[in-house]
Order: sequence, then structure tokens, then C-alpha cells
Amino acid sequence: MSHRRFADLSEKEVLALAIASEEEDGRIYADLAEGLRETYPATAHIFEAMAAEENTHRRDLIDLFVKRFGTHIPLIRRSDIKGFLTRKPVWQIRPLGLDAVRELAREMEYETRRFYLRAAGRATDAGTRKLLGDLAEAERGHELTADRLESSTLTPDARAVEEAARRRMFVLQVVQPGLAGLMDGSVSTLAPLFAAAFATQNSWETFLVGLAAAIGAGISMGFAEALSDDGSLTGRGGPWLRGFVCGAMTALGGLGHTLPYLIADFWTATGLAIAVVVAELAAIAWIRWKYMDTPLLSAAFQVVLGGALVFAAGVLIGSG
Repeated sequence: MSHRRFADLSEKEVLALAIASEEEDGRIYADLAEGLRETYPATAHIFEAMAAEENTHRRDLIDLFVKRFGTHIPLIRRSDIKGFLTRKPVWQIRPLGLDAVRELAREMEYETRRFYLRAAGRATDAGTRKLLGDLAEAERGHELTADRLESSTLTPDARAVEEAARRRMFVLQVVQPGLAGLMDGSVSTLAPLFAAAFATQNSWETFLVGLAAAIGAGISMGFAEALSDDGSLTGRGGPWLRGFVCGAMTALGGLGHTLPYLIADFWTATGLAIAVVVAELAAIAWIRWKYMDTPLLSAAFQVVLGGALVFAAGVLIGSG
């Protein structure tokens, strides 16, 4: 498909393009508001107001177009113009996060204004230059409107509610799958690793066993997490992102106490591996205390007890 250059458009076509652009931006803001309504109602209200603002500008542009060129408005979209800005569909950036959508809104207004200013600089027709300049100024007004709406709508109480919701979503979508993976990788690989270590007393062979166990566990846990829940009802986010986080943390947990066996001296490698295990278990206990509201002593006892039992099982099996 061929694309036309923005500088080659007539004033009528530029105005038609502006109308289509305002309509598209208004729909994006409405989609953002709908996606945020349940979890972040205050921010959803901001985007509802911004959608209404875009709709007002669209109507003003239509009135101007009809006055100057008649009632037929040609359909000219961003995708028809070479170098024009494109907007990523909202459904492609779910789950919606506060920082992401606010930054998207600022980028939409800033980039559109910047484009109009550059286009105005290339225009040779005075009327086109004025029109593009007016559109750029309107976009700057949108940016100021967004800032005013945010300061007036997001009161301290609303911010506290949304911050709590953001933390809850972070725990559901990142911390929980990551913690499950780290626990599995750090604990479940202890038995095969130390069984191989004490059975062979060979660092390289032990490293190969630990590497295979860590990677295998990471792949298994990653797919298990991704296939367990698509997140549509639980709000736990995209399944493949959770699967990646879970799988990566599982592999990382297993590799942590496997890497010391790259040291040729077996007993030095074993001592360092045990120290790494202690650090891993301490990290798991801290994460459970920090994000899962588990008392620190209780979390430490549970994690250390489980890790010690698995470690002992590996040593006994390898020494038998």
C-alpha cells in the first residue's frame, strides 16, 4: 500500500486527517478508562474527561471543516500518511498499569504536537501553516489539561487506594510466580545436586547434574505456571509473562548453588554451594515477609526447615 507524504496534503485533507486523529485518540482514552475502571477508578475518571476533551475538539474541527469545505469529510487515517504517528491498540498493552497508561497519554499529546509543529515548518501555504500551528497549540492544551485533571482527581486518598491496588497487582503478577519459582528452584534441586556431589565427589559431574536439574525445573515450572491460569478471571496478568517469571526464577534458584561447582576443588565448591543455599533460603524468607505478609520468623523457620530436610535427603542418598 502506498503512503502519501504529510507535506503533500491539501488544507482540506489535513483537516480531515486531524478529525480522524482526534476521534482515534478519544477512543483510546475511552478504552483506557474502561480498562482501568474496576481497579483504578480515579485514574479512569481522568481518561474519561480526556476522552470528552478530544470529542469536543473533534466537533470543533468538524464545524470548521463543514464551514470551509462542505459536509463530505474524506476518510484519511494516520496509517495512510507516511511518517505519521500510530497508536498501539489498548488491548496489546494489557494488563493496564498506572505508570504505563499515564506515560502513554503524555506521549500521545506530546508526539502529536511535535508532529504538527514539524509539519507546519515544512508547509509553504500560509493557511496550512496556521492550521497546523493551531492544532499543535491545541495538543499543548491537552497536556496541560491532563496535568490539571491528575492533580484535581487523584487526591491523597485516591492515590493511596490506587497504590494499594498497584501493589496487589504486582504481587499477583510478578511476586507470586517469581517466589514459587525461586522456592522450587532453590529447594527441589538441592536433593539431586548434593546427592550427585557426595556420590561422585567430582565438581564437574556435580555441576552437570545441577545444570540439568535447574534448566529442566525452569522449563517445567514455566510451562506449568503459564498453562495453569490465563488470568482473565483471577487478574493475575498474562500467562506467558507469569510463566517466564516463574521459569526464570526457578532456573536461577537452581543455578545459584550449582555454579560453585565450576571450582575444581570439590570441598571448596561444596562449602561455597552450602553458603549460597543459606543466602537463597534467607532471600525466600525475606520475600515472603515483605510481600506475602508472613511473619519473618515463621517464614524463616518454614523455609529453613524445608530446605534442611531436602538437603539432608540429598546428602544421605549420595553418601549411601
